[in-house]
Amino acid sequence: MPRNRNEFRFFLATVLVLGLIVGHGLSGYVVAHSGSTYENLEIFSDALSIVQNEYVEEVDAEKLVYGALRGMMNQLDPHSQFMPPDTYGELKVETEGHFGGLGIVISLDKNKVLTVISPIEGTPAAKAGIISGDKIIEIEGESTFGLILEEAVKKLRGPRGTKVTIKVLRMHDDDEEMPSEKLDFTLVRAEIKIPSVKAEMKTSGIGYVRLVEFSENAARDLEQKLVELNEQGMRSLILDLRSNPGGLLNVAAEVSDKFLEKGRLIVYTESRDSGQDMSFKSRETPTVKPDVPMVVLVNGGSASASEIVAGALMDWRRAVIMGEKTFGKGSVQSIIPMSDGSALRLTTAKYLTPNGHSINGIGIEPDIEVKLSGEQAAHLFRGTVESDENGDTKPVDPQLQRAIELLQGYDIFKTIQQNIDIAKVDEEPAPGEMAEETAGDSPDEEMGIIELDYSTDEMIELPEGGETEAEQTPAVEIEK
Repeated sequence: MPRNRNEFRFFLATVLVLGLIVGHGLSGYVVAHSGSTYENLEIFSDALSIVQNEYVEEVDAEKLVYGALRGMMNQLDPHSQFMPPDTYGELKVETEGHFGGLGIVISLDKNKVLTVISPIEGTPAAKAGIISGDKIIEIEGESTFGLILEEAVKKLRGPRGTKVTIKVLRMHDDDEEMPSEKLDFTLVRAEIKIPSVKAEMKTSGIGYVRLVEFSENAARDLEQKLVELNEQGMRSLILDLRSNPGGLLNVAAEVSDKFLEKGRLIVYTESRDSGQDMSFKSRETPTVKPDVPMVVLVNGGSASASEIVAGALMDWRRAVIMGEKTFGKGSVQSIIPMSDGSALRLTTAKYLTPNGHSINGIGIEPDIEVKLSGEQAAHLFRGTVESDENGDTKPVDPQLQRAIELLQGYDIFKTIQQNIDIAKVDEEPAPGEMAEETAGDSPDEEMGIIELDYSTDEMIELPEGGETEAEQTPAVEIEK
């Protein structure tokens, strides 16, 4: 028995090391192991051998190893996970932009509870009234406690036209009069085709763009919509990132490019290996001119790539951020294929805004807070109008209405200021009268009035290393 166990121990250690080398697909990849790591592997191999030989029933070795890998990843953070071959295959389908499901983006919160980041507008989940922050506690009558993310996704997805019942816990932490409530939803699965960008011209020359997700073509589609709005005489802009769960890191940089002057730092990453750190700077002339006023709408469903864009525009004072605190998903996940067709989704870096603000677990606080109730949020993404007890309709989107009012007010103020400037020019004394004045006798100087030049861009001091330019790499996936 001891001899067989030692042979198995050597075989397992060899397989694990080879799996790392093959899985990464990097020639010459070397992993340095400490003595304690080998000692822990010895304990693991002993336990595996004992289970295989002593357990009351024969157990499949792959099942045991996969279970151990799930447990290992579960010790890291809610966004890191092991994906067996079938789950990894489903992830590839998801990146194509359509699948049979409910239209919700889910994650595990810090307590490992299955949580809705956001419903996707126009999908079964949004139409049913599921909102950001809902905790999914049951799927088909079975508790989700202890369920890892890929297992939950598998239970929620299915053939189009089939039904699934879920129970959610809706929290009302900010409203003492409304306790938490449990709600049941029966949803019919549908093919989810995720749109990229929606745009229209609002009143007073205010352009409105809703970015639904940072998919591969989002920046290109956004460019097209912004050009169309410019041609229609857009004087100000609302960028709606509410319930946008994120997407690709490089697309977030490309989207920010449309609004920031060339050379501005957008985001940078910090990882365990500083040699792997990246920074992204704007590289093009902005599609929207710097003097066009902007408001960015965010809420608790705005995550990852959405927070990158909002954070960059906030730090450079390019836009007013309005709405509710964002989700706080500030880490980058890399998908690392393994030799057997499985994969690791591993958190490999955290990203920071230009002024060094870490979003992970914190989120972005808006400049102007405008809260929606759960019912208002449900109406918003169902596309319905809320009515009061008398049957009178209320604004379906008070956050958007507030943004429009802010930009209208700014436009009025700017017009008044321009008229004042014109009046000052008309009242200037004749050249002869100016000559009679002595130096230092101007009214402005007597009253101590100082004219400030607001055209100079205010530079933001970055943390050490924040300005380091790194080559922009291909798409890095951010956990949705």
